[in-house]
Amino acid sequence: MSGGVSEDDVAELFAAARAVQERAYAPYSNFPVGAAIRTASGLVFAGCNVENAAYPQGSCAEASAISAMVAGGERSIVEVVVVTDGEALSTCCGGCRQRLREFAGPTTPIHVADRNGIRATFTLEHLLPHSFGPENLGGF
Repeated sequence: MSGGVSEDDVAELFAAARAVQERAYAPYSNFPVGAAIRTASGLVFAGCNVENAAYPQGSCAEASAISAMVAGGERSIVEVVVVTDGEALSTCCGGCRQRLREFAGPTTPIHVADRNGIRATFTLEHLLPHSFGPENLGGF
């Protein structure tokens, strides 16, 4: 792994994302998602998708993990793993890419996985090029 990320670090994030994926509440889509993020201080926060009969009221796994991170007093994401099922690679939705952008830099690795392991790795900049972030508002 490049960028100072070790295989053990990725394995730890994968295990956390995989475990929380098992707890996802996805009765409508049947598409459970787990996400785990590592902060600059080394802490890991995980979240799963939680659906709602009023579809727009659900929350994504990445958003849940970010909320847990903020509630835990952290503000800087250095690595992400997202676990889904299915044959196709499933990267973060557009909204979650922007949510990650609030707390992560352009070179932050985003690992996409299925139940068997990591399938691809992207940088945040690759997934959200020419992004809008806090610094665009000035004074940050």
